Amino acid sequence: MRASAFLYPWDVNGDPEAADRIAALGVHQVTLASAYHSTRALTPRHPRHRVVTARHAAVLYPADPRWEGRALRPHAAGDWAPGDAFGEAAEVLAGAGVDVHSWVVLAHDSRLGEEHPQTSVVNAYGDRYPWAPCIAQPATRAYLVDLAAEAAGRPGARGTELESLGWYGLAHLHAHDKTGGVTLGDAGQYLMSLCFCASCRRGYGEQGLDAGEPAAAVRAALEPVWRGAPSGGGWPGVEKLLGGFMAAATRAWRERTARTLQEAAVAAVRAAAPGDGFQVLLHADPVSYHCGANAGVDPGHILSVADGVVVPCTGGAGLLTPFARHARRETVLAANFTVVSGMGGSPGTLAADAEGAAALGATELRLYHVGLASDGDLEAVREALVGR
Repeated sequence: MRASAFLYPWDVNGDPEAADRIAALGVHQVTLASAYHSTRALTPRHPRHRVVTARHAAVLYPADPRWEGRALRPHAAGDWAPGDAFGEAAEVLAGAGVDVHSWVVLAHDSRLGEEHPQTSVVNAYGDRYPWAPCIAQPATRAYLVDLAAEAAGRPGARGTELESLGWYGLAHLHAHDKTGGVTLGDAGQYLMSLCFCASCRRGYGEQGLDAGEPAAAVRAALEPVWRGAPSGGGWPGVEKLLGGFMAAATRAWRERTARTLQEAAVAAVRAAAPGDGFQVLLHADPVSYHCGANAGVDPGHILSVADGVVVPCTGGAGLLTPFARHARRETVLAANFTVVSGMGGSPGTLAADAEGAAALGATELRLYHVGLASDGDLEAVREALVGR
């Protein structure tokens, strides 16, 4: 299967051996970050540094003048990715014979929430999640659509992968995160991820819910959970906590909001794409009410909008099955495997994992993340893709 490796520009720029090392793994493509959230990352083989700290969400290229005068706008990276870091890395990788697709993180931006707190998801208790822009707000939606169009079709990119194109919620790998003291479960996570900003309150009203009723119901439903009672699993757990009508109403509003944003963003990317055949994929979860980097989607709908999906498969490839039911001959179903042992990956079983994913419908592989992996992990990847 065709395989693509995730990379940051700083994994390549300044390391004259990086591109050839990546090509030697047997990958056909690199998924290279062009817009990315804050992070702290190891660079185990770079000749100039070992740790890169990206202090805020940023575009890794010179932003377009279209943003002048707009309140919501992307920020340039600092010294971790100066200038056109994406373009520089893309050119070097292409020179080594590797296709480059852009990797665009959208509704996950802590700096946006800090500078414009009104854009953030607000939970039933009034707490804001600065890492999670509310995708129901018109200004935020316009910003995300324009960012997708600009960051996806960078010079040198032959396609894109859009991450976090949907709702983000409570769950977040935040610095020194200490939110695991109470086991919320799937249902509790959903309730704690519901947004109650003005736009969402109006949206719930359109679904037949009275003003203030959903937030009060969420707080009441979670009281036993805070005392240690189980919240229940899956959607039946949500219905048990909120009641069937209210659960369905909140879900209908959120799904419609996410769907229309996804449609608009993909259309904008296609309109701005540098040429025919530009591939647009979404990082996706087939459970439509789930939040996070892998946005919850309806498989049939999203495969009618995008060229395919990238599906998390570390620990099991079962999430591919709902997408495979709706796949067409040209649909890309990319199975995403963590290949960093220290991050829970198993590069030594990649060949067997890929075979299992193919049996469930996968057409391509994604390898997360070869820039972070040890030499031993990379050798296991090379053996899986190329052989001994």
